Amino acid sequence: MAKRKSTKKAKPVVKQSEGLGDTVEKVLEATGIAKVAKFILGDDCGCDERKALLNKMYPYQKPNCLVEPEYKYLVKYFKKYPEHKGTLRATDVRELYSIYNRVMNQKKVPSNCPSCVRNVINTLKSVVKTYEDE
Repeated sequence: MAKRKSTKKAKPVVKQSEGLGDTVEKVLEATGIAKVAKFILGDDCGCDERKALLNKMYPYQKPNCLVEPEYKYLVKYFKKYPEHKGTLRATDVRELYSIYNRVMNQKKVPSNCPSCVRNVINTLKSVVKTYEDE
């Protein structure tokens, strides 16, 4: 007897979006608007340039890896202050922002705003946790 071929289609590989331009392109392709635009405007509709510009203007965060001194500092800090309650020293706030800015490709200025500092700390805590989970 001859073997029957599987009727299941392989799922296409979906490329991870680098920024807003890739996401807009996926939405336009899924809704069929991209085909209409190509039909009306031709193959050179300017979509690729717009996608590249949007990706450059609004990239999705790709965190950098912690370097060893940063990792050691954060582990020691989170061990010392597990709940983040109370007043933080200015030197700790500067160091936390410095690590955050480098890892998250940001340019945040150290702040006295409790919720702003808490967000930076929680983000760094989740970054450290990914190292511990590996």
